[in-house]
Amino acid sequence: MGTVNVINVAAKHKPAWYQRLYSYSIANGLWITLKHFIKAAFLKGAVTLEFPEKKRKFSNRFRGMHTMKRDELGRERCTSCFCCMWICPADAIKIEAGHVTPEIQHLHPEDKFAKKFEIDLLRCIFCGMCEEACPKGAIYLDGPAEMAADNREDLILTKERMMQKVGGPILGERL
Repeated sequence: MGTVNVINVAAKHKPAWYQRLYSYSIANGLWITLKHFIKAAFLKGAVTLEFPEKKRKFSNRFRGMHTMKRDELGRERCTSCFCCMWICPADAIKIEAGHVTPEIQHLHPEDKFAKKFEIDLLRCIFCGMCEEACPKGAIYLDGPAEMAADNREDLILTKERMMQKVGGPILGERL
């Protein structure tokens, strides 16, 4: 493996005399600001959106909020296997398991379920690893994108807030 002569590399990237002037940097920054001002004020290229009335268009690869899926019979897919909690690099998922009793057997396909399932959005980095790790296809990042809240408690997603109302087959694969 060869070595790099640091002195020669620094000499190649030496700025010109006018780039070392303070006024050149100020003028360059003001030019960028003036370009954006003219574009927004006169050419109708506004950068901001009127949020409640107009929604931003996201790409099809965008990861939204977390949602929990139900199966075709309307049962919860999550069987409290803790795979998503263990793989989460930000430690944002907390799960508490419960055993299925005969009274709630019609709501859960297996012998245990997630009694408590919380995702702390202040810690979550929206990496999608929980979605990939889930063997049952119970958690997806395809929900609404709005994440505005007035207090910290609203940024903790509970199972009730994430769960779909009706179930169905999962269509297609994630890109």
